[in-house]
Amino acid sequence: MSLTDHRILVVGGSSGIGFGVAEAALAAGARVTIASRSGDKVAAAVARLGGRAEGVTLDTGNCAMLAEHFAGRDAYDHVFCSAARTKVAAVRDLPLEDAYNSVDSKFWGAYRLARAARIRDGGSLTLTSGFLSVRPKAGAAIQGAINAGIEGLTRGLALEFAPVRVNCVSPGLVETEMYQTLDGDGRRAMFDGAAAKLPVGRVGQPAHIAIQALAFMTNPYMTGSTVFVEGGGALV
Repeated sequence: MSLTDHRILVVGGSSGIGFGVAEAALAAGARVTIASRSGDKVAAAVARLGGRAEGVTLDTGNCAMLAEHFAGRDAYDHVFCSAARTKVAAVRDLPLEDAYNSVDSKFWGAYRLARAARIRDGGSLTLTSGFLSVRPKAGAAIQGAINAGIEGLTRGLALEFAPVRVNCVSPGLVETEMYQTLDGDGRRAMFDGAAAKLPVGRVGQPAHIAIQALAFMTNPYMTGSTVFVEGGGALV
């Protein structure tokens, strides 16, 4: 159940949850490749990791790019995906084009990656959803639907891809760079307010999600599972 010298691809690894997974995998002795569609962000992330990871430009919206990447390499031991660009608003307020693009990025992006990925037998693919799949929120129906779709996809892929294991981690609110557009005081107030409503009394960090991501990689008896790492957010 060791990750020492395992080859791990982290798609969406240049920031946020993906970067946290890359850090944790490196600490566990894995050989990590981080991928993102922005070459500049990949280079900056590799630098933050002290040059210990390989960086590649990879866009889950580009089937040809995905196919070329996996065709040119040995099969990975594990692939993790957190890459997504989505917009959230009430159904009647969100432009249809933004809704289509959100589904294309997060759901179809995961689908395209799964279709192209070459993973050794006994290895794993881990997708990322979100707890809105089971805890709907007014004004975020599109996000809940996408997340539920990814969880359903996970179960189907676990049967299709066996003996490769397929699982899904479902985070709650996680403090990442995504919220840097908010001013410092507003961001802190939002996180503090959210923490006060959660049973654990805190919001998540990328490292908290990474613990579960690595558990999926190392536990050979897990497939088809969605694990919620959301501080009890689905309960309140």
